[in-house]
Amino acid sequence: MNKPIKRAFLDTEDGQILYRIGGEGEPLLLLHMNPRSSDEYRELMPILAKKYRVIAMDLMGFGDSDKPPRLYSVADYAKTVIALLDELGIAKTNILGNHTGAFVSGEVAAAYPERVNKLILCNVAGFGEAGKADLMRRFQEGFVIQEDGSHLMERWLARSSYVGSADLNHRWVLDDLKCFGYPLYAVWAVGNYCMEAAERFTAIKCPTLIFWGIDDVEEFERLGLALAKDRYFLSQAIPHSQVVELPGGTICMMNQMPEEIAKIVIQFLENAGVQI
Repeated sequence: MNKPIKRAFLDTEDGQILYRIGGEGEPLLLLHMNPRSSDEYRELMPILAKKYRVIAMDLMGFGDSDKPPRLYSVADYAKTVIALLDELGIAKTNILGNHTGAFVSGEVAAAYPERVNKLILCNVAGFGEAGKADLMRRFQEGFVIQEDGSHLMERWLARSSYVGSADLNHRWVLDDLKCFGYPLYAVWAVGNYCMEAAERFTAIKCPTLIFWGIDDVEEFERLGLALAKDRYFLSQAIPHSQVVELPGGTICMMNQMPEEIAKIVIQFLENAGVQI
């Protein structure tokens, strides 16, 4: 019988980190996007836990992890990944990261290659100078509590065109609200990292799967954050990587398409080859 998904905390010098863990066998770490939490993998974890020891952490500043005492860089987030692996006695792991989590995952593989077995990078955007400027603008604006409560509806409507269900949107908004009143840590971190990401990722030598949801990519272009064509900087930086593009994969695809995503992930981890 598979172990249930449980919640636990890791104490670090900068505060507590919440993580979810379940299953047995080869480890697989899941890193979430901004402004979500490990809840992004609520549907996916039980499927993957049938075959793997699956861990999903709330990055510091998100979900139920503490707010870091300073603005965290992508390198800082990578260090917290290593701290969690050390705490769990995991010498080497597979990692899947989505959006912000993918930038952190790539940095872990580049900076700590001995700790990564196989790597899955999901929905990495090629921001460029214009995208970086927009990220920094969003960071400066932040999430602001409005006297009339209009910020609540603003966050609800932010995903209404693609979230798919009121229940899922509610979960997203709960994660959003935990970021209010604090800096947008991951936006700052990715904004300061995205221009060097191509160079950093050339250091990645482990088997790598690059995984894009096409609706996700197109939504980022509609938002003016990143041109769809610019995402291919990633496959150029990691020429030995495999690429999968999932039609219909939205920004919410980890929650909406867990069976399809699990199939692709398991095929890659078991065979280093993917067919869809």
